[in-house]
Amino acid sequence: MKHSSPLVKGTLIKRYKRFLADVETENGEVITIHCPNTGAMTGCAEPGYTVYYSTSDNPKRKYPNTFELAQNHLGHFIGINTIKANKVVIEAINKGLLPTLNNYSTLATEVKYGNENSRIDILLTDNALDDSSDRSSTKPNCYVEVKSTTLLLDEKTGLGAFPDAVTTRGQKHIRELVEMIQQGHRGVIVFLVQHTGIESVKVADTVDAKYADELKKAFFAGLEIIVLHTKIDVDGITANNTSKFQWPA
Repeated sequence: MKHSSPLVKGTLIKRYKRFLADVETENGEVITIHCPNTGAMTGCAEPGYTVYYSTSDNPKRKYPNTFELAQNHLGHFIGINTIKANKVVIEAINKGLLPTLNNYSTLATEVKYGNENSRIDILLTDNALDDSSDRSSTKPNCYVEVKSTTLLLDEKTGLGAFPDAVTTRGQKHIRELVEMIQQGHRGVIVFLVQHTGIESVKVADTVDAKYADELKKAFFAGLEIIVLHTKIDVDGITANNTSKFQWPA
């Protein structure tokens, strides 16, 4: 996925109020840009990190610039704009890069589901025609939740984790996926790694023990877990390889 506009380089002064970041441009000007990431962003927004931001031509925007990428002290690129996470996964599905999610005829996004008023990131469905019986055969729907993963725990081993803060919303999503599995459908979580220094992913049980417990129970109930790594640079973010999810010892 290419960035929507050329990115401009700067240096992070600070990120604050969740939605804002002050940046020093290459010509020495200090500007405030929009941060489209409401999470803790642990290790992703340290003062002095290199920032790459986009610029919108929408005259109604108070802050026309958007924080897209960070580059840390080791040179690793980090995807900051979580809004783009679903788009990267959808592109990977459409390109056939995730074989277990192939062969569905319809892909929809932000579809309401479950009993806790949730919206699934990606819903894959398929009402295929069964030629042998000349009847319509329906295979289970596939509910896909995407989790942007940027917490690097160990710089030497490249071990990363999700979440980077307690996430009651994430816990709810797991419960909703289990409900769909119990109804005979598929439930999938894609941990989308948006940090080029992360080589493997585990659940951050020391950060959110309840999420870790819910995830493990859901896995044994049939939840499928995909860890999808990305290639990130100033040109764009694209799906790369997958790796096996690491369970805590």
